[in-house]
Amino acid sequence: MRIQNNIAAINSHRVLSTNTTTMNKSLERLSSGYRINTASDDAAGMAASMRFRSEISSLKVASRNAAEATSLLQVSEGAMSQIDLILNRMKELATQASSANAGDDLSKIDAEATALESEIGRIVSFTKYGGKTLLDGSFGTTALSGTPTGFVAANGIENIDVANAAADSTFYVSAMDTANNLMTITQATGGAIVRSQTIDYTAATTLSINEDATLNFSDLGVKITVNSDFAEGDYTTGTSGTASRFATGALGNATFQIGTENASSSQMAFSLSDLSLGVLANGSSADIDLSTQSTAQTALTTIDNAISYLASKRGDVGALVNRLNYAQSNLSVSIENKTASESVIRDVDMASEMSNFTKSQILVQSSIAMLAQANVAPQNIIQLL
Repeated sequence: MRIQNNIAAINSHRVLSTNTTTMNKSLERLSSGYRINTASDDAAGMAASMRFRSEISSLKVASRNAAEATSLLQVSEGAMSQIDLILNRMKELATQASSANAGDDLSKIDAEATALESEIGRIVSFTKYGGKTLLDGSFGTTALSGTPTGFVAANGIENIDVANAAADSTFYVSAMDTANNLMTITQATGGAIVRSQTIDYTAATTLSINEDATLNFSDLGVKITVNSDFAEGDYTTGTSGTASRFATGALGNATFQIGTENASSSQMAFSLSDLSLGVLANGSSADIDLSTQSTAQTALTTIDNAISYLASKRGDVGALVNRLNYAQSNLSVSIENKTASESVIRDVDMASEMSNFTKSQILVQSSIAMLAQANVAPQNIIQLL
């Protein structure tokens, strides 16, 4: 019988500590709902769970992207349906005007046709989504074409952002006011001047090393990032072949991310056609003239061309909507299945864990009782003394 080391008490304390740790771990799992709360619970399971969670989060955003792309197409298709109604009405007017019985009503018929032409133009320019016009042939992406002149790194240019600029256009430095730090850039499309914008670049001339500034030509959809090497003397002005300039290429497809990877299988790209009346009529004159019987008969062909072209483009939009609907359904299934997989790995089985907790709780209580008994046992030595 010894009093220096109570082996029974030490053993009971060790068992009590183990049971307490097990009970606390069960409490943590029951309160959080997760089987894995720290990497030490299951290192491999934690790694797999993190990958699943990342994919699930990305898939949810991809699903929203697909939904927004669908909404965009539905907005454009809704506008197309109204243009279709207008063209049908114009076909009625042209048919009426092509007949000799129209008589003196031709001027009234032509006036209505002219008004309907204007409404088609208004619908085309008015139909927008997220600030981008959809039906004027500008919806898509643009990129730099060729090598810019003057707009190079040696002249302090870090980047030229033309994502929102017009396609197939050239942008010139048409004026440089060095006294007031003003720069004017002019856009030319098809050889014709379209628009220009002047901005103050004062901040760009006071940049320190490693600083940069963005010159935002918002009217042109152009952003130019410059650094401390920027100097107005490096640029020549004027809309000529030798002026400082850069150009954009043909309109490309707008890309929608409907997957989790940087791959074509996770992306969907499309652009929307120009539906102005001249393009609808396959290059025919945009003017629907119903002022005479002869011109009205010609207009019948023009309107038929427009209706056929619109039907084709509207069908393309419908096919894209159907494709996006299938993509969105597939994303929903993927989210559901990956969530189930992540749940199997990380979520706790509440019934099983409650059983473990009850067992641990009883063991803790019995361990405490036995520790108390082990601590009392050495007192029997008093009887010997």
